[in-house]
Amino acid sequence: MLKNYIKIAWRNLLKNKVYSFINILGLALGMAVAILIGLWMWDELSFDTYHDNYDTIAQVKVTQVFSGHNTTHEAVALPLAQELRTKYPNDIKRLALSSWNETMTIKAGDQSVSTTGVWAQPDLAQMLTIKMVNGSLGAVNDPSSVLIARSLARSLFGNADPLNKTIKLNNKTDVKVAGVYEDLPQNTTFHDIKIFCAWERFAQIENWVRDSAEQWDNHSFRLFAQVNDGADISHINAKIKEIATPHKVSGDDKIQLHPMSQWHLYDQFTDGRVSGGRIKFVWLFGIIGVFVLLLACINFMNLSTARSEKRAKEVGIRRSIGSLRVQIIAQFLSESMVMVSLAFLLSVIMVLIFLPVFNTISDKQIQLPWLNPVFWIAALVFTIITGLLSGSYPALYLSAFDPVKVLKGTFKAGRFSALPRKVLVVIQFTVSITLIIGTIIVYKQIQYAKNRPVGYDREGLISVEINTPELAGHYDALRGDLVRTGVVQEMAESSSRSTSISSSQIGFDWKGKEPGSIPVFGTIAVTHDYGKTIGWSMRSGRDFSRDFATDSSGIILNTSAVKTMGFKQPLGQVVVYNGKPLTVVGVVNDMIMESPYLPTQPSVFMLNYNWANIILVKLKPGVPVRSALDLVEAVFKRFNPEAPFIYDFTDSMYAQKFRTEERIGDLATLFAVLAILISSLGLFGLASFVAEQRTKEIGVRKVLGASVYNLWSMLSKDFVILVLIACAIAVPFAWYFLDQWLQAYEYRTSISWWIFAVSGIGALVITLLTVSFQAIKAALTNPVKSLRTE
Repeated sequence: MLKNYIKIAWRNLLKNKVYSFINILGLALGMAVAILIGLWMWDELSFDTYHDNYDTIAQVKVTQVFSGHNTTHEAVALPLAQELRTKYPNDIKRLALSSWNETMTIKAGDQSVSTTGVWAQPDLAQMLTIKMVNGSLGAVNDPSSVLIARSLARSLFGNADPLNKTIKLNNKTDVKVAGVYEDLPQNTTFHDIKIFCAWERFAQIENWVRDSAEQWDNHSFRLFAQVNDGADISHINAKIKEIATPHKVSGDDKIQLHPMSQWHLYDQFTDGRVSGGRIKFVWLFGIIGVFVLLLACINFMNLSTARSEKRAKEVGIRRSIGSLRVQIIAQFLSESMVMVSLAFLLSVIMVLIFLPVFNTISDKQIQLPWLNPVFWIAALVFTIITGLLSGSYPALYLSAFDPVKVLKGTFKAGRFSALPRKVLVVIQFTVSITLIIGTIIVYKQIQYAKNRPVGYDREGLISVEINTPELAGHYDALRGDLVRTGVVQEMAESSSRSTSISSSQIGFDWKGKEPGSIPVFGTIAVTHDYGKTIGWSMRSGRDFSRDFATDSSGIILNTSAVKTMGFKQPLGQVVVYNGKPLTVVGVVNDMIMESPYLPTQPSVFMLNYNWANIILVKLKPGVPVRSALDLVEAVFKRFNPEAPFIYDFTDSMYAQKFRTEERIGDLATLFAVLAILISSLGLFGLASFVAEQRTKEIGVRKVLGASVYNLWSMLSKDFVILVLIACAIAVPFAWYFLDQWLQAYEYRTSISWWIFAVSGIGALVITLLTVSFQAIKAALTNPVKSLRTE
């Protein structure tokens, strides 16, 4: 019986090639989108599961409360590790302090590379269960040893054995390679780390790390924990919450463990509690995937039920000779499964073609898991569900025909038989229009933030990290050599890049400060030429100058800092920082150094050449960038010959701040285009069927004098009405949910009326273009031929 069903299905498929092609292509597109989104969601949901201890690893987070405002971050005080280790040995199995990820210069013989590394206590590598290729994981207990990734080992040593080879870190210290580990996959938090260096050696070569051992107010480190198997992290959090309170000089720190399972998807905190993160995008794209697949299934339903009268006699005959309704349903479901199976095969081919582009847009390295049996089981279930979803309604509808009426020739579909199809078309275009509106608003929000005044000149500004001693302490000589190249306008040093604030402090006091308030200020140490290098905009007062020796105790405030301090006349005001009086010499307009979607952080700029860890170089406008960089590199090589010249363009780094939203916008655009394409395919099929169904009517109308325009408008009118209804539903729906999305941004765009107008008009234009081909083709047909055919 099943073989017979499949044979009939195959014959019907070949008999109706156009409708079969539209159905299979539409289903394949919908399934391809669903597969791509499913792979993307799996990549997101399985983030960090590479680590064997995934369920027991956590990062220590601190919630600090200042002046009634709290913020949760991962920067902890160094002595917190020992306090937790001593007091909670029964709850916490391992603890490991870590530095922030940093760019390191690694030299082995004549080979020198720059890579990302971390200084960490030995337990971190053991927590992460990194897979060793050579050497021992425990060898990192030796402070003179390091573990390196296989890709770094190849860069440094080629095919030679790297074990026990000596390398130099940042031109400061020699260490030996104690082990080589498998590079971590991209969907792990530590995937950028190519070298694990011993924490003990870090403390030996960096005085400030040793000095932090008893400083509870110096939040400069990261701390990771592995809890005991079966331990409840929420119970541990209740125990450790106040552990830092007795040691605090100022502020109020609340300690908690943030599980690894939440690092990637739940990284936003409100009042010290997890409040969301990337998980909203996972569910958003999951919903989009379901709806796009639904659009493809709707096409199948519409075209199958629209052609019901052509299958009516077949159903009537089968019913009259004894076929049960369940057998008729089984036949049509079999036809559906055949088409869905073909569509699945086509969708896999589409996924293979689109996957490289999809990976580029989504910044992933997703591959089809051919050898994973779970994937094939999921694919089978997915195909069956799609087949049942798309074929159930046509099967139930067609199997319900009255065989007596069909065979007598009195069967009519009925005046309301097209109503379900119209409802489904409305649903299709409601989803498509909503996606169009959402895409426009995402890009409008990105553009709104991009157009926000930055407050400095990013053009031709590059930054270079001071990560070797050769670049430190040679400010005047380096600046002079760079300026003499003729391609450099100015150079300065800073403790932060112009696109970030690496240090925030609370130790400020001034006359008129509100008692009990503890505001936080971004604190940036700069050199004299900083303002001229980045091109900041002075609001009042003056820039730092070598003509004023007193500027060593001077500061410059940004506009937000002036507002926070409540100064009406800020110039000349004295601000005390950690007991040292500093005089305000100037005020600059706010600069966007952090998120372009948030208000500018109140910031203080002070002269200090010892804090600098970033060199900023301003290239002259109009000079060829490549030749300018060659000259700049030559200067750096004279001072730091053994390290590669690594630099970043500020405008590129600033552009990275928009990458998450741009990625979401690009993916939304891709899915919106595919949704419109699928809807248009279905509309094209329906228009073709309607034109075919009304061939005789069109011929009669032409004989009676109807023009091509009259016939075109007659055939197009119903579809236009359906799209207008879809617009009326999509607009309030999209407005509500997108307004909720925008509330997450403090600096956000408005939802303008023209967005809905453009989306609606766009959908109408697409509808008319799709329908018009069939409508005009039918209207131009010779009426004599039409009537003779009938």
